Formats: sequence, C-alpha cells, structure tokens
Amino acid sequence: MAFDNTITVVGNVTRDPELRFTQGGMAVANFGIAWNKKKADGEEEVSFFNVSCFRQLAENVAESITKGSRVVVYGMLQQRSWDTPEGDRRSAVEIIADEVAPSLKWASAEIRKNEFRGEGGGQAAGGASRPAANEPAPAYNADEEPF
Repeated sequence: MAFDNTITVVGNVTRDPELRFTQGGMAVANFGIAWNKKKADGEEEVSFFNVSCFRQLAENVAESITKGSRVVVYGMLQQRSWDTPEGDRRSAVEIIADEVAPSLKWASAEIRKNEFRGEGGGQAAGGASRPAANEPAPAYNADEEPF
C-alpha cells in the first residue's frame, strides 16, 4: 500500500457486503459506508463511499459486517474511470481497504481467530484450491503468540 495515500473512515455500513470471486479464485467484497459531519449551522452533511476488500479480508468482512454496523475502515483512495454504453465518461473514487474493524465506541465485539487460508483468501498460496473439509486444520497452539 502507498503510505502517501491513506485514509481512515469511521461510519455506518449502508449495504451488506457482496462477496464474489474472480476467475482466479480471489475473494472480493464490496460494501458502502456513510459518515455524517455536522456543519457550523447545525445541519448534517452525509458522505457516501464504496469500499472494496480483497482476499481473506473480503471473506472475513462478508462474514462479520452487516448493514447498519459501525466500522473503522483503513485503506487508500483509488479513482477508476469507465465509458457507459452511451459513450459518456464516468469516474468514481472508492476506498481499497487494508483493514476493516467494528467500532467499539457504542458496541462490543467478540473476537474469533480464523484459520489461515492462504494469501488468495478462497485459495491457498500458489493457486492451490482450498483444503477439503475432511483434511485436518493447520496446527495451532492457542497458548502461543501468533507472531
């Protein structure tokens, strides 16, 4: 990630994450986030952003986050452009998330460690498929530090 283009946004999820997989098997989750800013005159101004997550983060977000959840999103801004079928040029700025976490200001959360499934999220590293359900999980001693 580029350290000169980072953003942290705290807001409410506006739609449930949509989890999809690329042809190569990489998990991708997209959801919306909104945050309010009070103006000097007391009125609120709302900003909406699209958020994209990849790999294991995408799978964890799809499993954990729902519409209405208050979250902290850390990532970078990315602009993309495309042409409509009518020939008009469109562009959008979205947040490419490196981290998504529940906001604990007005809520609590239960943390559960997931097993490591490789860098591709839905695939093990190197493009191998996910282990079958009858294969044993990787060895992990809960008494040891994970790093």
